Amino acid sequence: MNRRTKIAAVAAALLITAGAAGGATASASADGKGPHREAAALTGTAKLYRPAGDDITFSFDAHLAAKDRNNPLAATGTFRYSHFKGDWGGTAEVKVDCLATGGKAATVTGVVTKTDVPGLLHKRVGVSVYDDGGHDRLGYSWMASDPTKDEVPPCNSAAPFERVKAGTGDFTVLPWQFTYPTE
Repeated sequence: MNRRTKIAAVAAALLITAGAAGGATASASADGKGPHREAAALTGTAKLYRPAGDDITFSFDAHLAAKDRNNPLAATGTFRYSHFKGDWGGTAEVKVDCLATGGKAATVTGVVTKTDVPGLLHKRVGVSVYDDGGHDRLGYSWMASDPTKDEVPPCNSAAPFERVKAGTGDFTVLPWQFTYPTE
């Protein structure tokens, strides 16, 4: 499968998953005369809710430029996560390689560029977010697999099953503006 076919397949799958992006248009303003905005974004930081005392933090700065609106594989940015409990833990910094958003939900993947977790460097991981104001949620691709062994495809992750610790969720999801081909 060539790159163009892969991009088309990913875009089609994401449209189905994201509910066709809510009828988005190519313009940032309602009247169509305003400046173009980026096509999608996921930003913000939060700690996960863990009553056992784990300190788990995720931080996102992921973007899809307006010129790349039909190619989620052109997303840029980084995300970081850490998980500590007592003297155990680790961190990872990830270079974004795909971003898809729809409504209040986002899925982002990328390749780990820095980490202190053995075997994780250069592996792709995915995270999903649900931006619900003070009740944000988050999911990650390694919830049921070993990220050092299992390959995660671009723009794939688990549903946002984790609760964000109260007062820490400030995720912002900019819904994807996909341009539909004209016939």
